[in-house]
Amino acid sequence: MTVFETEQISQRRAAVTAGIAMLVMAVCAAFAVGFVNSSLIVKGDSGATTINIFNSSAVFRSGVFSWLVILVSDIIVSWALYSFLKQVDNSLALLSAWFRLLYCAILGVSILNLVYVMLLSSGDNIAATQSNQLSNQIMLFIDAFNKMWSFGLIIFGLHLLLIGKLVLKSRFIPKILGILLMIAAVSYIIVHSLHVFFPQFEQTTVILENILSFPMALGELAFGIWLLIRGGRTSKPAAQ
Repeated sequence: MTVFETEQISQRRAAVTAGIAMLVMAVCAAFAVGFVNSSLIVKGDSGATTINIFNSSAVFRSGVFSWLVILVSDIIVSWALYSFLKQVDNSLALLSAWFRLLYCAILGVSILNLVYVMLLSSGDNIAATQSNQLSNQIMLFIDAFNKMWSFGLIIFGLHLLLIGKLVLKSRFIPKILGILLMIAAVSYIIVHSLHVFFPQFEQTTVILENILSFPMALGELAFGIWLLIRGGRTSKPAAQ
Protein backbone atom coordinates (compact mmCIF):
# COMPACT_ATOMS: atom_id res chain seq x y z
CA MET A 1 0.00 0.00 0.00
CA THR A 2 1.43 3.38 -1.01
CA VAL A 3 1.73 6.40 1.29
CA PHE A 4 -1.01 8.18 -0.67
CA GLU A 5 -3.36 5.21 -0.31
CA THR A 6 -2.71 5.15 3.44
CA GLU A 7 -3.42 8.89 3.68
CA GLN A 8 -6.57 8.44 1.63
CA ILE A 9 -7.87 5.76 4.01
CA SER A 10 -7.15 8.08 6.95
CA GLN A 11 -8.96 10.96 5.24
CA ARG A 12 -11.89 8.68 4.42
CA ARG A 13 -12.10 7.58 8.06
CA ALA A 14 -12.06 11.20 9.24
CA ALA A 15 -14.74 12.16 6.69
CA VAL A 16 -17.03 9.28 7.68
CA THR A 17 -16.54 10.04 11.38
CA ALA A 18 -17.42 13.71 10.84
CA GLY A 19 -20.41 12.82 8.66
CA ILE A 20 -21.86 10.35 11.16
CA ALA A 21 -21.32 12.72 14.09
CA MET A 22 -23.01 15.59 12.21
CA LEU A 23 -26.05 13.44 11.44
CA VAL A 24 -26.22 12.27 15.07
CA MET A 25 -26.16 15.92 16.17
CA ALA A 26 -28.94 16.79 13.70
CA VAL A 27 -31.19 14.03 15.08
CA CYS A 28 -30.46 14.90 18.72
CA ALA A 29 -30.96 18.63 18.11
CA ALA A 30 -34.29 17.95 16.38
CA PHE A 31 -35.38 16.05 19.50
CA ALA A 32 -33.93 18.39 22.15
CA VAL A 33 -34.94 21.67 20.50
CA GLY A 34 -37.76 20.71 18.17
CA PHE A 35 -39.63 18.41 20.55
CA VAL A 36 -38.53 18.81 24.19
CA ASN A 37 -38.13 22.60 24.26
CA SER A 38 -41.19 23.33 22.14
CA SER A 39 -43.44 21.01 24.14
CA LEU A 40 -42.28 21.79 27.69
CA ILE A 41 -41.04 25.38 27.76
CA VAL A 42 -43.66 28.14 27.64
CA LYS A 43 -41.92 31.42 26.92
CA GLY A 44 -42.71 34.05 29.54
CA ASP A 45 -44.67 31.64 31.75
CA SER A 46 -42.48 30.14 34.45
CA GLY A 47 -45.39 28.46 36.22
CA ALA A 48 -46.61 26.55 33.17
CA THR A 49 -43.03 25.62 32.26
CA THR A 50 -42.37 24.25 35.75
CA ILE A 51 -45.54 22.16 35.72
CA ASN A 52 -44.68 20.79 32.27
CA ILE A 53 -41.19 19.79 33.40
CA PHE A 54 -42.51 18.15 36.61
CA ASN A 55 -45.16 16.23 34.66
CA SER A 56 -42.75 15.16 31.91
CA SER A 57 -39.50 14.75 33.82
CA ALA A 58 -38.46 11.71 31.74
CA VAL A 59 -38.85 13.72 28.53
CA PHE A 60 -36.85 16.61 29.98
CA ARG A 61 -34.07 14.27 31.15
CA SER A 62 -33.98 12.72 27.67
CA GLY A 63 -33.52 16.22 26.29
CA VAL A 64 -30.59 16.88 28.62
CA PHE A 65 -29.04 13.56 27.61
CA SER A 66 -29.45 14.56 23.95
CA TRP A 67 -27.51 17.75 24.64
CA LEU A 68 -24.68 15.68 26.13
CA VAL A 69 -24.63 13.54 22.98
CA ILE A 70 -24.51 16.73 20.90
CA LEU A 71 -21.58 18.02 22.97
CA VAL A 72 -19.56 14.82 22.57
CA SER A 73 -20.38 14.68 18.85
CA ASP A 74 -19.25 18.29 18.42
CA ILE A 75 -15.88 17.50 19.99
CA ILE A 76 -15.49 14.51 17.64
CA VAL A 77 -16.39 16.68 14.64
CA SER A 78 -13.75 19.23 15.68
CA TRP A 79 -11.04 16.58 15.41
CA ALA A 80 -12.46 14.87 12.31
CA LEU A 81 -12.87 18.07 10.27
CA TYR A 82 -9.35 19.18 11.16
CA SER A 83 -7.96 15.79 10.14
CA PHE A 84 -9.83 15.93 6.83
CA LEU A 85 -9.31 19.61 5.92
CA LYS A 86 -5.70 20.12 7.05
CA GLN A 87 -4.64 18.94 3.58
CA VAL A 88 -6.21 22.14 2.21
CA ASP A 89 -4.69 24.59 4.70
CA ASN A 90 -3.33 23.27 7.99
CA SER A 91 -3.30 26.62 9.81
CA LEU A 92 -6.84 27.53 8.78
CA ALA A 93 -8.14 24.05 9.61
CA LEU A 94 -6.49 24.20 13.05
CA LEU A 95 -8.00 27.64 13.73
CA SER A 96 -11.46 26.39 12.74
CA ALA A 97 -11.05 23.42 15.09
CA TRP A 98 -10.15 25.72 17.98
CA PHE A 99 -13.21 27.87 17.29
CA ARG A 100 -15.44 24.78 17.43
CA LEU A 101 -13.78 23.55 20.63
CA LEU A 102 -14.37 27.00 22.16
CA TYR A 103 -18.02 26.65 21.17
CA CYS A 104 -18.04 23.19 22.80
CA ALA A 105 -16.70 24.66 26.04
CA ILE A 106 -19.47 27.28 26.07
CA LEU A 107 -22.08 24.65 25.24
CA GLY A 108 -20.82 22.43 28.07
CA VAL A 109 -21.20 25.25 30.60
CA SER A 110 -24.65 26.05 29.15
CA ILE A 111 -25.84 22.46 29.63
CA LEU A 112 -25.06 22.75 33.36
CA ASN A 113 -28.04 25.10 33.59
CA LEU A 114 -30.29 22.30 32.34
CA VAL A 115 -28.73 19.93 34.85
CA TYR A 116 -29.66 22.41 37.61
CA VAL A 117 -33.24 22.45 36.28
CA MET A 118 -33.22 18.66 36.32
CA LEU A 119 -32.11 18.67 39.97
CA LEU A 120 -34.68 21.27 40.98
CA SER A 121 -37.47 19.28 39.35
CA SER A 122 -36.41 15.91 40.73
CA GLY A 123 -38.75 16.07 43.75
CA ASP A 124 -41.97 14.06 43.84
CA ASN A 125 -44.04 16.74 45.56
CA ILE A 126 -46.28 18.26 42.91
CA ALA A 127 -47.18 21.05 45.36
CA ALA A 128 -43.65 22.37 44.81
CA THR A 129 -44.72 23.44 41.33
CA GLN A 130 -46.89 26.11 42.95
CA SER A 131 -43.82 27.80 44.46
CA ASN A 132 -43.09 31.07 42.65
CA GLN A 133 -39.51 30.94 43.86
CA LEU A 134 -38.96 27.48 42.36
CA SER A 135 -40.65 28.46 39.10
CA ASN A 136 -38.54 31.60 38.82
CA GLN A 137 -35.36 29.65 39.51
CA ILE A 138 -36.19 27.07 36.85
CA MET A 139 -36.98 29.75 34.27
CA LEU A 140 -33.80 31.64 35.18
CA PHE A 141 -31.67 28.56 34.47
CA ILE A 142 -33.50 27.89 31.21
CA ASP A 143 -33.01 31.50 30.09
CA ALA A 144 -29.33 31.28 31.10
CA PHE A 145 -28.95 28.16 28.95
CA ASN A 146 -30.54 29.88 25.95
CA LYS A 147 -28.43 33.04 26.27
CA MET A 148 -25.17 31.19 26.78
CA TRP A 149 -25.92 28.79 23.93
CA SER A 150 -26.73 31.75 21.65
CA PHE A 151 -23.40 33.33 22.55
CA GLY A 152 -21.68 30.06 21.74
CA LEU A 153 -23.45 29.89 18.38
CA ILE A 154 -21.84 33.19 17.38
CA ILE A 155 -18.48 31.44 17.83
CA PHE A 156 -19.89 28.45 15.98
CA GLY A 157 -20.78 30.77 13.10
CA LEU A 158 -17.15 31.91 12.91
CA HIS A 159 -16.12 28.25 12.81
CA LEU A 160 -18.47 27.59 9.89
CA LEU A 161 -17.12 30.67 8.12
CA LEU A 162 -13.62 29.17 8.23
CA ILE A 163 -14.91 25.74 7.14
CA GLY A 164 -16.71 27.37 4.22
CA LYS A 165 -13.50 29.14 3.22
CA LEU A 166 -11.58 25.85 3.38
CA VAL A 167 -14.21 24.13 1.22
CA LEU A 168 -14.07 26.90 -1.37
CA LYS A 169 -10.28 26.75 -1.32
CA SER A 170 -10.18 22.99 -1.84
CA ARG A 171 -10.05 21.33 -5.25
CA PHE A 172 -12.07 18.25 -4.40
CA ILE A 173 -15.17 19.46 -2.51
CA PRO A 174 -18.16 20.89 -4.44
CA LYS A 175 -18.09 24.69 -4.26
CA ILE A 176 -21.83 24.81 -3.59
CA LEU A 177 -21.16 23.27 -0.17
CA GLY A 178 -18.76 26.09 0.63
CA ILE A 179 -21.38 28.66 -0.38
CA LEU A 180 -24.04 26.96 1.76
CA LEU A 181 -21.66 26.89 4.73
CA MET A 182 -20.89 30.58 4.29
CA ILE A 183 -24.60 31.43 4.20
CA ALA A 184 -25.19 29.31 7.31
CA ALA A 185 -22.26 31.00 9.08
CA VAL A 186 -23.50 34.53 8.39
CA SER A 187 -27.02 33.50 9.43
CA TYR A 188 -25.78 32.11 12.76
CA ILE A 189 -23.72 35.21 13.48
CA ILE A 190 -26.53 37.67 12.65
CA VAL A 191 -29.37 35.86 14.43
CA HIS A 192 -27.51 35.01 17.62
CA SER A 193 -25.77 38.38 17.87
CA LEU A 194 -29.26 39.87 17.89
CA HIS A 195 -30.39 37.35 20.52
CA VAL A 196 -27.49 38.14 22.85
CA PHE A 197 -26.70 41.81 22.33
CA PHE A 198 -29.96 43.33 21.07
CA PRO A 199 -32.86 41.73 23.00
CA GLN A 200 -34.94 44.86 22.38
CA PHE A 201 -35.34 43.71 18.77
CA GLU A 202 -36.78 40.35 19.79
CA GLN A 203 -39.68 40.40 17.31
CA THR A 204 -37.35 41.22 14.42
CA THR A 205 -34.94 38.50 15.59
CA VAL A 206 -37.72 35.88 15.69
CA ILE A 207 -38.76 36.76 12.13
CA LEU A 208 -35.16 36.60 10.91
CA GLU A 209 -34.59 33.30 12.71
CA ASN A 210 -37.68 31.78 11.09
CA ILE A 211 -36.41 32.87 7.68
CA LEU A 212 -32.79 31.80 8.22
CA SER A 213 -33.37 28.59 10.18
CA PHE A 214 -33.41 26.53 6.99
CA PRO A 215 -30.08 27.80 5.57
CA MET A 216 -28.54 27.52 9.06
CA ALA A 217 -29.42 23.84 9.18
CA LEU A 218 -28.83 23.10 5.49
CA GLY A 219 -25.17 24.14 5.26
CA GLU A 220 -23.65 21.75 7.80
CA LEU A 221 -26.18 18.98 7.13
CA ALA A 222 -25.41 18.96 3.39
CA PHE A 223 -21.68 18.97 4.12
CA GLY A 224 -22.11 16.12 6.60
CA ILE A 225 -23.97 14.00 4.05
CA TRP A 226 -21.28 14.70 1.42
CA LEU A 227 -18.54 13.72 3.89
CA LEU A 228 -20.34 10.49 4.69
CA ILE A 229 -20.88 9.52 1.05
CA ARG A 230 -17.97 11.03 -0.86
CA GLY A 231 -15.47 12.50 1.58
CA GLY A 232 -11.96 11.07 1.30
CA ARG A 233 -12.70 8.88 -1.73
CA THR A 234 -11.06 11.10 -4.36
CA SER A 235 -9.49 13.90 -2.36
CA LYS A 236 -5.95 14.97 -3.12
CA PRO A 237 -3.90 17.57 -1.34
CA ALA A 238 -4.48 21.01 -2.79
CA ALA A 239 -1.59 23.28 -3.64
CA GLN A 240 -0.75 25.73 -0.92
